[in-house]
Amino acid sequence: MAACGKGLDKFMFSLRLLRNLQLQNERFLSTSMCRLAVGGSSEQPPKFTPPAKPVIIDKTQTVASLRSHLSPEFIPPRQRTNPFKFYIERKDMICRRKVLNIPEFYVGSILAVTMADPNASGKANRFVGICIQRGGHGLGATFVLRNIIDNQGVEFCYELYSPRIQQIELLKLEKRLDDNLMYLRDALPEYSTIDPDMKPEPFSPTGEVPVNKLKVRMRPKPWSKRWERPKFKIQGIRFDRSLTPEQMEHAQKWAKPWLEYDMLKEYDTSKLEEQILSEVQQEMSK
Repeated sequence: MAACGKGLDKFMFSLRLLRNLQLQNERFLSTSMCRLAVGGSSEQPPKFTPPAKPVIIDKTQTVASLRSHLSPEFIPPRQRTNPFKFYIERKDMICRRKVLNIPEFYVGSILAVTMADPNASGKANRFVGICIQRGGHGLGATFVLRNIIDNQGVEFCYELYSPRIQQIELLKLEKRLDDNLMYLRDALPEYSTIDPDMKPEPFSPTGEVPVNKLKVRMRPKPWSKRWERPKFKIQGIRFDRSLTPEQMEHAQKWAKPWLEYDMLKEYDTSKLEEQILSEVQQEMSK
């Protein structure tokens, strides 16, 4: 029995040696083939392309810390704060928002709008531009996008709740020093030129919206409007590069400083905004 046990041990040891030799031969053959393939091929390795910048979402933030935003078209005009018409319109606007994702944006933000167009090749038209104006109330709310294409200024006025709009992409969220950027029509084209292939930039859903304090340079006169006059209250134009001190002094003749003390022109909508915001949040959560 002892002799049989010793013979079995020798047989198992020899099998292990043969298995190790076989594995070493396979590894040697695989590495040699890889070297031959690399050395024989004259093609260069593919160029390294870095991955896209990740969008970091802080999931530790609570709902209370998120930025609360009420789109301005929900606020009714003055002296029409509680009619039945605006209540019905808000219902229709909320139903539309449940179907179409309308992001938070301001004048100065960069958007890409895809709209149904029966005359286009793909039955849809996509336009990228900077928002220069927002207007209207309720279902009649509009916004204007501007871009420079082939050295020509192009503007589109969209109805925010139009059923033809298929998608609204927010490419860059920011504000400007002014609530109306229509003076970009008279500014240098570089301030309105947006890349049509621009990628979305990540933004934080908490905190304040970043403000771009850029001041544009204007073309030589004449302009579409006399932007230097005080009634426009323009802060985003370099008037010192376009007008002389005498012209700026002459523009101050149209100033109306007494309007700052006119209490009838004030329209406090803080309480109304809180009521409408709570109503919209409740309806959107259903």
